[in-house]
Amino acid sequence: MPADDFVVTPWNVEGDIDYDKLIKRFGTQKITPELLSKIEKFTHESHFMLRRGIFFSHRDLNRLLDDYEKGKKFFLYTGRGPSGHTHIGHLVPWVFAKWLQDKFGAKMYFQLTDDEKFWSKKD
Repeated sequence: MPADDFVVTPWNVEGDIDYDKLIKRFGTQKITPELLSKIEKFTHESHFMLRRGIFFSHRDLNRLLDDYEKGKKFFLYTGRGPSGHTHIGHLVPWVFAKWLQDKFGAKMYFQLTDDEKFWSKKD
């Protein structure tokens, strides 16, 4: 693998990650200080994972917050693809999703996506 190349898949991470390139590859946007301020405007606090940069990009979170500001509601969708035992790393998105649910009064749907794993895995 060339020094400036890296691989990120749902199952594997290799190389030195260039987060700017990763954001471009996945078509997401950086989480900016302005976006963090807008979240804090509604939640009246910052989430420790956002403060620490655990989450560094998003897709359409700015649009969601704009709609929320206009009085529109949203729901959260998350889950788990059960390919093995649950471990502490699975808690990261769940803890954040629960915080969003509590702070925004949103409904949350949690799915065990065994069918998604079946269709996306090649072997």
